[in-house]
Amino acid sequence: MVNFTPVSALIGGAMIGVAAAILLLMNGRIAGISGIVGGSLELPRGDFAWRLAFIIGLIVGPLLVQFARGAPISVQIEAGLPLLIAAGFIVGLSTRLGSGCTSGHGVCGLGRLSGRSIVATATFLMTAGLTVFAARHLIGG
Repeated sequence: MVNFTPVSALIGGAMIGVAAAILLLMNGRIAGISGIVGGSLELPRGDFAWRLAFIIGLIVGPLLVQFARGAPISVQIEAGLPLLIAAGFIVGLSTRLGSGCTSGHGVCGLGRLSGRSIVATATFLMTAGLTVFAARHLIGG
């Protein structure tokens, strides 16, 4: 395992958990990215400001890490643009069909012991495993 970083993963996971708990306790809202972004695209209903702040934080956070490190963050995407567009479409459609995304179900729903989120997260993980198996062993990617 080349990229095994347990300390930074533990710190990052704890920060995500704390942020999700703060949003739930202070605002009564679930930190599901698809719901937050989707809700911000609708006409403002009085909760547009916190949604916008959350989205801006998702963008600014990595920039702050890059600034603190003093070096650019290296990200390599080995897929072409058509595959990325198709994958984005499938993920967007799936989050609508599943009534949420991995952050909403996996982070917040599991923490609340939601039965629906347990089923959704198990489905995410099984689908991911089957996709990796198919891509590596059946298709040869």
